[in-house]
Amino acid sequence: MSAPLPKLQQIPPQIAAVADYEAYARARMTPEAWAYMNGGAADELTLADNLAAFRRIRLRNRVLADLSQGHTLLELFGQRFAHPIFLAPVAYQSLAHPEGELAAVLGASALQAGMVVSTQASHSLEAIAAQAHSPLWFQLYIQPDRAFTEALVRRAEAAGYQALVLTVDAPVSGVRNREQRAGFLLPPGVEAVNLRGMRPLQHEAQAGQGSLLLGGPLLAAAPTWADLAWLRSLTRLPILLKGVMGAEDASRAVAEGADGLIVSNHGGRTLDGLPATIEVLAEVAAAVQGRVPLLLDGGIRRGSDVFKALALGAQAVLVGRPFIHGLATAGAVGVAHVLQLLRAELEVTMALCGCPYLRDIDSSRLFFPAL
Repeated sequence: MSAPLPKLQQIPPQIAAVADYEAYARARMTPEAWAYMNGGAADELTLADNLAAFRRIRLRNRVLADLSQGHTLLELFGQRFAHPIFLAPVAYQSLAHPEGELAAVLGASALQAGMVVSTQASHSLEAIAAQAHSPLWFQLYIQPDRAFTEALVRRAEAAGYQALVLTVDAPVSGVRNREQRAGFLLPPGVEAVNLRGMRPLQHEAQAGQGSLLLGGPLLAAAPTWADLAWLRSLTRLPILLKGVMGAEDASRAVAEGADGLIVSNHGGRTLDGLPATIEVLAEVAAAVQGRVPLLLDGGIRRGSDVFKALALGAQAVLVGRPFIHGLATAGAVGVAHVLQLLRAELEVTMALCGCPYLRDIDSSRLFFPAL
């Protein structure tokens, strides 16, 4: 099998859309790394439907609108953003490029994009922050070692991160068959460096009633709603819950003190068979009723997808695999280009749908064909 191709130093004109990056990225990653970054859980039904669901929604254009003062500026938690497109938290970005998150944050900064840094980043959260010139949020998994988790929060605060994104939909890892078939293992030199020194989970307890997982130590240490209150007691940073997929959890999250929500099915990587995120967004928005900011990830491949998410109640979106493909292809330049493509397409969609400002985007600009 041939070695991965070298990274590009400039973007060829043949890359005209975000999806064009996929083939270039695959040729520049090992098969094992590609399987890890692009795989989903089980039969990958949710992974596929995240994309397909956007295609089922159509747009309604509007004509002769005054677009002369239009822009894409927004404010979240007192932070100003040039546009509503963020980089999602993705683990082990050094699998895609040797500079990993350090290159990604440069690309985000060049396009004034917010970036959410993963707990499982392959570079230290301090080193990533030192490279940033746009707001950073820190994605947090509550670890079985709660003291270590608290130390992570303190490090994020000290490094200047401006929000915490608590992932709540993955108390266990989904079964990702594509990774298994590829024989994926982290290569030497790639690790979750921010988790160094964490005490390992103790395995003295046995799974209950002959179970493989239920009743065992891993789920016994999994976070609950009480841990949200505990986390709230540790910090004044805004806390967003990532992984909310329905009205009941959304309402409870707001009641329990969450400052924001991210509608997410983990990119189809945890539980296969979940609906696409765009399909449940309106339900979650109706439950939240504007009390906290609402974001969405999963399936964004066009600026028109961003528009559709905003029309159904999100204030911003996060992209994961698309920027990883840009990173694997051309490092920071590729990440910046992915963001530029999405932002340009969003602005074109806004103009043709008669929306000079983000606040003008609503469901009246969408059309839902009869199925």
